[in-house]
Amino acid sequence: MKIAKNTVVTLTYRLTDAQGEFIEQTDEPMVYLHGGYDGIFPRIEEALEGHEEGYKSDLHLEPEDAFGAYDADQVRVEPRSKFPEPIEIGMRFEGVPEDPEEDTEILTVTDLTDDTVVLDANHPLAGVALRFAVEVLDVRAASDEEIAHEHAHGGGHDHDHDDHDHDHDHGSDDPSSLH
Repeated sequence: MKIAKNTVVTLTYRLTDAQGEFIEQTDEPMVYLHGGYDGIFPRIEEALEGHEEGYKSDLHLEPEDAFGAYDADQVRVEPRSKFPEPIEIGMRFEGVPEDPEEDTEILTVTDLTDDTVVLDANHPLAGVALRFAVEVLDVRAASDEEIAHEHAHGGGHDHDHDDHDHDHDHGSDDPSSLH
């Protein structure tokens, strides 16, 4: 079966930056609903369209095709007193503690002084050109339920659809969940 709209694609990938430095790879195969449902980057979907099980490719994505350009306006400095101790570079927060009026965003601590914390709301891979080495393991027709829910269902699929809200968070920073 060829990859087309409303097919479920199972693949593995290995992600590196443009210089070949390793970033991550799949531990378990990734499964997504193909056809513009935001299950994977559109540029990868476009490259996979029309191919079959066994297809392999090395795909280059510019930042605008992946996690976007780096935006210096997404960096800010906050008083260290707003944060729990111990605090370390690399820690991530959902919004600024003790600031309930802030929009919820994931902030990464990028620098510290005795009195301040530097936070960055950019995705860690923003501004980075990426290379995806992908291999298609399986292609199948999507079920009517998967099409209605706008994502693939699998053995680990377990969430409630009664609210008809299809903006589900499907996990981590892998390409199947960031769009």
